[in-house]
Amino acid sequence: MAAAPIEPPPAPDYSHRWGIGAFLLVEAVLLLSAAFISAILQPSSSNEPVSVATIVIGSILPVLIATGVALLITRLRGNGPRIDLKWSYSREDFKVGLKFGLIGLVLTTAAAMIWTKIVGEDNATSAFSALVDSRSLPIAAGIVMFLYAWLVGPICEEIIFRGLLWGALERLQWGRWTVFGLSTAVFAVSHLEPLRTSLLIVIGIPIGLARLFTGRLGASVIAHQVNNFVPALTVLLVSLGVMAP
Repeated sequence: MAAAPIEPPPAPDYSHRWGIGAFLLVEAVLLLSAAFISAILQPSSSNEPVSVATIVIGSILPVLIATGVALLITRLRGNGPRIDLKWSYSREDFKVGLKFGLIGLVLTTAAAMIWTKIVGEDNATSAFSALVDSRSLPIAAGIVMFLYAWLVGPICEEIIFRGLLWGALERLQWGRWTVFGLSTAVFAVSHLEPLRTSLLIVIGIPIGLARLFTGRLGASVIAHQVNNFVPALTVLLVSLGVMAP
């Protein structure tokens, strides 16, 4: 039996009173909070190893703070995240997100292999993976990092990029494909890993397509989580010393 076609997304809602400025504010909060937390938690001596608390808190807390600001903006200047960010988590979202996530996982794996051959294995590690590649974490910390990279991180990033940024671009009444292209490019660049930007664009394309074809954030969240599962599992196994970096 042929798969049922994906329903066209609903017309954009421009009733919220926030735009690009809101996204830029959230990005500023992310960068400033990351710098502030890093300055507080960094070792007093350059010879002192980075603590587990620094790795966990420094990786997770800035993103959570920025996501909280994004959600607060939709409350204060809009209609709340369900309407403004097209938040949903339905069975259809799961099916579409799973499909695009699996497609993305295949594309990302192939692209990562090609990219590693181009830049070399020493330069192929993401900033997140580099935090745990050189040491083993306690079991609890390793599990927290795994759950964040697999489940929580994608939710936060989707709220910021395919939620807040997407809605801000739609408010300018640009075309759907323009919004998709710009949000994918900004998603890649905002990771501040210039060497990995082209790979991050490949990663972002199927995730953005899930948002584009459904018009809802839930599908892109699922796609992002599916795409992140293997890398997150790898980080867990490396951090626990089960797999060599």
